[in-house]
Amino acid sequence: MLVQNGRLVDPAQQIDAMLDVRLRRGVVAEIGEHLQPQPDEQIVDARGAVVAPGFIDMHVHLREPGNPEKETIATGTAAAVAGGFTAVAAMPNTNPAIDSPELVESLLSLLGDSLCRVHPIAAITRGRRGVELVDYAELARAGAVAFSDDGNTVMDAGVLRNAALAARDVRACFIVHCEDERLKGDAVMNEGAVSSRLGLRGSPPVAEDVIVARDMLLARDTGKRWHVAHLTTHRALDLVKQTRAEGVLVSCEVTPHHLVFTDELVERLGSGAKVNPPLRTDADASALRDAVRRGEIDAFATDHAPHTSEEKSVDISSGAVGFTGLEIAVGAYAHALPDLPLARFVEMFSTKPARILGVPGGSLAPGSPADVTIFAQREWTVDPSRFHSKGKSTPFAGMTLPRRATATIVDGKLVMQEGRIFSGVHS
Repeated sequence: MLVQNGRLVDPAQQIDAMLDVRLRRGVVAEIGEHLQPQPDEQIVDARGAVVAPGFIDMHVHLREPGNPEKETIATGTAAAVAGGFTAVAAMPNTNPAIDSPELVESLLSLLGDSLCRVHPIAAITRGRRGVELVDYAELARAGAVAFSDDGNTVMDAGVLRNAALAARDVRACFIVHCEDERLKGDAVMNEGAVSSRLGLRGSPPVAEDVIVARDMLLARDTGKRWHVAHLTTHRALDLVKQTRAEGVLVSCEVTPHHLVFTDELVERLGSGAKVNPPLRTDADASALRDAVRRGEIDAFATDHAPHTSEEKSVDISSGAVGFTGLEIAVGAYAHALPDLPLARFVEMFSTKPARILGVPGGSLAPGSPADVTIFAQREWTVDPSRFHSKGKSTPFAGMTLPRRATATIVDGKLVMQEGRIFSGVHS
């Protein structure tokens, strides 16, 4: 395959230039100006678009095994390539939780229907219950690229410290959800003026801050690589910055909904605005956007959390938590940060996630995987009824977004072009 006439943006190589990309046998074979097509090559014309190393979403819920009514490998990876992602990292909040080498291998065996690469994330504790440790080295050997109890915070600091010490020599990082369950209680949104006005139980921002503070101390104490998922408060951001300045190996991510929306949305959408951590205030969202611009946030992630329509249309007290995110991410982040340089945009979608997870990709240097995301400045309106994901709930529904993925290439094969999905098998 030869990708021609595009603007190649590859932060890993410090490239931003009009260059063609030749792909052969699953790797990047050559980049250069005006490469001549070979007789056997498929041509992809990227005129007017940006050609980037494949985007990686490091925080996705695919719902298999256990909840195929919400999402499957097939529908989730179709949503991924439709959104421009060549790889996703699948969280272990499945049924059963991915907490043993056998379950990692079982998940990998389900990938015959996948359209993109799927990297398993294994649990930090058995059953994600925060009590019993798992075998981190064996899980990594089986294919786990990180460890996380996902939406369950490991509340016992002793358990988490022992886990970090046991996993210290395993490269795969800990990805942590930071909410103090006792402070949060049965909250359905952020605690503040809006929750008071609506008469709803709110989770105070300090519920996130105290766990981030604890985890930063544990990362420093144990030497374990740490990644904070879906950061939402300005104080938590300060804690991560301070810890990183001390040379501790910590990183963090943000989601598009926490950059764009605030707790005011709950008044309009009810359970359609319910997510964990909750949507915060405008001051927090503004602080996060500024942090992205300053290079203080490492990665973009969607926290793609598909639910059935019935689960998201009930009262907020019983409504399901989370949004569908894979198919809106490129446009949503461009909407949130229209002034973000393209190199930084690509770095947060590709280069940094690959480095944090230690997975192939993140560059189009010769010899790199033939995974390519092509996107363009092209306005489009979000219509969830057209999603490939089974999950149709997103607060971006009906919004016009400024940027869109126009083609996705995985392992040298064109799997999406102009919204059309092509069949293929990738693992």
